[in-house]
Amino acid sequence: MKKKLLALLMAAAMVCGLAGCGGNADGGSSDNSAADGDAKKYTVGICQLVQHDALDAATQGFKDALTQELGEGNVVFEEQNAQGDSNTCSTIINSFVSGNVDLILANATPALQAAAAGTNEIPILGTSVTEYGVALDLDGFSGTVGGNISGTSDLAPLDGQADMLQEIFPDAKTVGMLYCSAEANSKYQVETVKGFLEEKGYTCKEYPFADSNDLSAVLTTAVSEVEVIYAPTDNTVANNTEIVYNICMPARIPVIAGEEGICKVCAVATLSISYYDLGVATGKMAARILKGEADISEMPIEYAQAFTKKYNPAVCEELGITIPDGYVAVETE
Repeated sequence: MKKKLLALLMAAAMVCGLAGCGGNADGGSSDNSAADGDAKKYTVGICQLVQHDALDAATQGFKDALTQELGEGNVVFEEQNAQGDSNTCSTIINSFVSGNVDLILANATPALQAAAAGTNEIPILGTSVTEYGVALDLDGFSGTVGGNISGTSDLAPLDGQADMLQEIFPDAKTVGMLYCSAEANSKYQVETVKGFLEEKGYTCKEYPFADSNDLSAVLTTAVSEVEVIYAPTDNTVANNTEIVYNICMPARIPVIAGEEGICKVCAVATLSISYYDLGVATGKMAARILKGEADISEMPIEYAQAFTKKYNPAVCEELGITIPDGYVAVETE
């Protein structure tokens, strides 16, 4: 009987011990959960339309800023490049949606359009997008997209670009407006700058091309008909600057560019922004969204605040063009 009682007491003690251990384990799990919560991991999908200096810089600025805000190792980037194909943008976005990423960065207008069509739940931030109202076909756009979309704009002062063209080429009469017809924001820029130039007395002619395969033929026609070419922040032009250079330089036709990446290779001058800084601003927006500090539906589009007049010394020397004071030389590789 005593042995039986002793056995029961020992069993009870073991049960209590296990209960105690179970309590500690649960407590330990709670502590680990809290620790995990303090270092929450996020997955961010990046869809970049094409590889060129401006978009590359924006993506890098975004990644650097978001990593700094969330902490090293706390954000995983799924970075994909559509190689200039809008349909590929849609495929990339669909993979992000299927993978249930925490946020999508859409770098350039076609990437933003694909993201908007792909999800109305996952937060989407655009960057390197000139005009969101045009890109998303929004009536009465007043600066905030709403829903699950916000971002940053690479819009430089278009009137300032027209002023710059007049400053460098006051005696020119005809200006060719070169842009990819598949990029809605390129057409927007061209139409706006064209209005400013026509007010100044220039005759402007548009030269839209469908894709990179069409660019060479269209540009060859353009250089035979105009004295100066204006190319906006157009991703297809930016990805084919060697073609522009090889056609315009022998024809002695200068190019005014909407952004620095184009200017580095084939243009005389540009009034541009820092795309790296634009990416940084977008990364900081993403951090506020992921931390729950901001509601994306209420976040207005952010615009660059600093613009710099830059020129390409090598192109200017080759064409015998003297640039006025106040311009900074672009950094070429």
